[in-house]
Amino acid sequence: MNKNNFAVIMAGGVGSRFWPISTVQTPKQFLDILSVGETLIQQTFRRLQKTCLTENIFIVTNKDYKHLCLSQLPQISEQNILCEPVMRNTAPCIAYAAYKIFNLNKNAKLIIAPSDHLILNEDKFVSTVNNVFNLIDKKDYLYTLGISPSRPDTGYGYIQYSDEILADSKSLKKVKTFTEKPNIELALQFIDSGDFLWNAGIFMFSVKAIIQSFKKYLPDVNDIFSRGDNYFNSEKEDEFIEKVFPTCKNISIDYGVFEKSNNVYVYPCDFGWSDLGTWGSLYSFLDKDDNQNTIQGNNINLYDSSSNIIRVDKDKQVIIQGLNNFIVVDTENALLICKKDDEQKIKEFVNDIKKQEL
Repeated sequence: MNKNNFAVIMAGGVGSRFWPISTVQTPKQFLDILSVGETLIQQTFRRLQKTCLTENIFIVTNKDYKHLCLSQLPQISEQNILCEPVMRNTAPCIAYAAYKIFNLNKNAKLIIAPSDHLILNEDKFVSTVNNVFNLIDKKDYLYTLGISPSRPDTGYGYIQYSDEILADSKSLKKVKTFTEKPNIELALQFIDSGDFLWNAGIFMFSVKAIIQSFKKYLPDVNDIFSRGDNYFNSEKEDEFIEKVFPTCKNISIDYGVFEKSNNVYVYPCDFGWSDLGTWGSLYSFLDKDDNQNTIQGNNINLYDSSSNIIRVDKDKQVIIQGLNNFIVVDTENALLICKKDDEQKIKEFVNDIKKQEL
């Protein structure tokens, strides 16, 4: 395995759309929401071990989740867990990891991956990642993985590509535009046009290329982390990050770098991907009964009910009658009953609860 291959897992989100099982104390990446015996971050880590040496896998997370990373991933070194003192979106997250890794290996090639996505075909995923790692050696561009869309989903970002391709790989497409979560009319136009892909939020590049991009497009972020040469990978690193990280602007890598750069290429993929961003997206991957209900729980009885997502912790006896197209999630401390069509409102509901607790 190539010693220059590195992976960075972004694991700082709170997953509020999966309330009430996902909480600030234990976000969804640390949960086995698919009931497969592995949490989402464990699945992500295991996949990336097929592309990188274990010691070359880093996790960027909130400092409050360091103990969860260590308990769920005992094979990772504590030095490979990068702790953010505050949330500042993906650009500062990636900058921190890039400058730290550059301090270790100036020839490093990186894959940046979210911790909470589903990938059904792991062999195809690994093959894709290795192909792009090889491309980085030939063309030192910025790369992103784009998913062939199967429907006009309004919950995903979209990547439009041009006809220009790289001579070294006919699979690659030059990125034309990025669009965040369009309305249904625009999403239908994207699908009909045939030149749009879903944005998987998985990025690949050499560490040199991304640092040059930070210098050019986010010089203030570059200035912050470029001062860390004497601190990264030393006992003074945490103190340095605690001081400078909160001064970073809150900005995504998409908006801060990729949308501004003219050397971004997308690699079209189809490896059974979902960002598992909502209960509805999870519904697609769970087993269903004859009435299209997904049931997670031991003593759940449904009558005249269809197309529901039902999840009940432990062995509570539950009877549901006459319910159609709903999300019902019951935990020890909370109960959610919400129309599936209104699942995007769950984040609003959680924010309302936070306001009530103030």
